[in-house]
Amino acid sequence: MDFSKVKLVVTDMDGTLLNSKSKVSDRFFNVYKQLKKHNIQFIAASGRQYYSIVDRFETIKDEITIVAENGAFAMHGNQELFTSELPFEYIHNCIDTLRRLDNVYIVLCGKNAAYIETKDENFINMFKNYYSEYKLVDDLTEITNDTFFKIAAYHFDCSETHIYPAVKHLESELQVIVSGEHWLDISHSNANKGFALNILQQKLGITKEETMVFGDYNNDLKMLALADFSYAMENAHPDVKRISKYETKSNDNFGVELVLEQLINSRN
Repeated sequence: MDFSKVKLVVTDMDGTLLNSKSKVSDRFFNVYKQLKKHNIQFIAASGRQYYSIVDRFETIKDEITIVAENGAFAMHGNQELFTSELPFEYIHNCIDTLRRLDNVYIVLCGKNAAYIETKDENFINMFKNYYSEYKLVDDLTEITNDTFFKIAAYHFDCSETHIYPAVKHLESELQVIVSGEHWLDISHSNANKGFALNILQQKLGITKEETMVFGDYNNDLKMLALADFSYAMENAHPDVKRISKYETKSNDNFGVELVLEQLINSRN
């Protein structure tokens, strides 16, 4: 395959670059050095909180671009690139709707912290993997002193089955994305990875033909559509495999790293 045009690599995190232990491999950090040497830009794009993403790229955090909260917030080093706030008037309505569902856990995602009102230890132990900065509060609707990016909802069984039907009607005004097997996100209509990537491509002067994207779930669909080199993980949702031009191995079998090594070898 001819990788000669590639100037930008964008990858999702969970189920894509991160393995099942939520780790970035040493193999990736080795290949990143080569990407940098060849002036290939790197963007990590995730539904995760910004601080949680930074924790996984501690040694290179000042060199890369991070798109967090499914496209609602982007940073390059210490420079804030853009934000898409969730309109405050929608927050109470969304929370009230989600509270009516059984066994659904709600996260109000702010710039300074993520806020939860449940005391369920099983959820909190899982949740801490995705949110490094968080606060346990009595009532989510009383939190006002932050900038809010999204509301994340979690179901231990399946978000697509147990949450999405109840909030689908919000899609006319908001972005409603099934972002993982257990997660669903509600945010500003512009807060998606595709919108974020489009802004960054324009800012960098990089085209679709020069972009490589990796993803595994439906919150990656819009950014995969902006890349000629679009890769679905072996473990990806069927929708992702349907729209991606190529497929690579699973996140536990170094699917991203394998393709990036081929990209680097084509330049040597």
